[in-house]
Amino acid sequence: MSTAAFSPALSARRVLRLAATGALATLTGQGGPFASLVTVATTPAGEPILLLSTLAQHSRNLAADRRASLLLVAPGGEDGDPLAGARLTLAGTVGPRDGDPLLRRRFLARHAAAASYSDFADFGFHRFAVEGGHLVAGFGRIVSLSPADILIDVGGAGDLIAAEAGALADMNGDRAEAVGLYATVLLGLPEGDWRLTGIDPQGIDLAAGALRGRLDFAETVLDAGALRRVLADLARAARARHRSPDRSS
Repeated sequence: MSTAAFSPALSARRVLRLAATGALATLTGQGGPFASLVTVATTPAGEPILLLSTLAQHSRNLAADRRASLLLVAPGGEDGDPLAGARLTLAGTVGPRDGDPLLRRRFLARHAAAASYSDFADFGFHRFAVEGGHLVAGFGRIVSLSPADILIDVGGAGDLIAAEAGALADMNGDRAEAVGLYATVLLGLPEGDWRLTGIDPQGIDLAAGALRGRLDFAETVLDAGALRRVLADLARAARARHRSPDRSS
């Protein structure tokens, strides 16, 4: 069992980065709640990104009232109990269709299959503006959170964000072996076709099919040079541990 001190902010941010789907609750014209399943990605700061169709009921609801709630659940949990994993309920508003290329790029890096329909006329990318959150991370770990607790400051990370697409292509191409070791050795996840799907100042997101992983950096990374050094250090650490006769330590 981990003896690390519980950090509500870190736990909430981990749920944000790991969850690939969520339950989006909107308000009908009669004022009642309406929940639907949506796929989710995040901006570098952690704001949820949604790809929504104007034909969907939730989009019609949002056109009249932008207020919404989004329930995200971290993958895993003990003994198959869906209530054993950490979960985060966000309250806020869903913005109008947003043409920022960053939203499209980060969403499709996480949900590649969506590329087949994301350019249909009725589909568009939207930001979920976080106004607060409620984290349930286990017994005695139920906390209400502010946006500052949930999101990270990316004000000085412009160089890193600009370099993200190139870094993903490089790591998922020539350096795919290192990505696999990040997942299987450093995170202890099963073997698979692991790929990096996102990079932000606090860590990297990984995926292999339905599996998801999050590897946090030891320190904040704000530019491409620092990112290269950190990824190289992680690769060296993973290879050294992989070669060790005792990987349990």
